[in-house]
Amino acid sequence: MSVVKINAIEVPEGTGKELEGRFAARAKAVDGMPGFEGFELLRPVEGETRYFVYTRWASEEQFQTWLNSQEFTHGHSAGGTQTVGTGSALLSFEVVDL
Repeated sequence: MSVVKINAIEVPEGTGKELEGRFAARAKAVDGMPGFEGFELLRPVEGETRYFVYTRWASEEQFQTWLNSQEFTHGHSAGGTQTVGTGSALLSFEVVDL
């Protein structure tokens, strides 16, 4: 059963483009990870200020492998000097096969 992880990132006004640039710079970093099925960065438009990072994985175990990998650590330690995220929440879902 696939799982979806959504990281809801609090982004102060005026820093969204910086966040988008950082994701663009490492857009394909996760593609080779076992169990990775997809990624989308969702920009807020109406009634929401958080960016949502949507990833889909073949299993919870494969997501945890990514989360504990050197690639994850490297990708999340890189970036500019400007703080773009002031907080985040990780949401977890299972995909229901109907």
